[in-house]
Amino acid sequence: MGAESRKDFIHKMKIVLNELRETLICLKILVRIKYIELDSPVGKECDELVAIFVKSIVTANKNTKANF
Repeated sequence: MGAESRKDFIHKMKIVLNELRETLICLKILVRIKYIELDSPVGKECDELVAIFVKSIVTANKNTKANF
């Protein structure tokens, strides 16, 4: 399911970012009920992925504006 345009690519990356943020909420619930540790590898990985996608979206938006 590749992107058909840069705008479509950015849209799909925003969907992934929203899913990652929802995952973080679920992980926080699991921490609260003491099912996982606060500093679990899964939580750290999710935080890193959020940072990567935020930066990627910012860069893609900047590159889109630079091409116009």
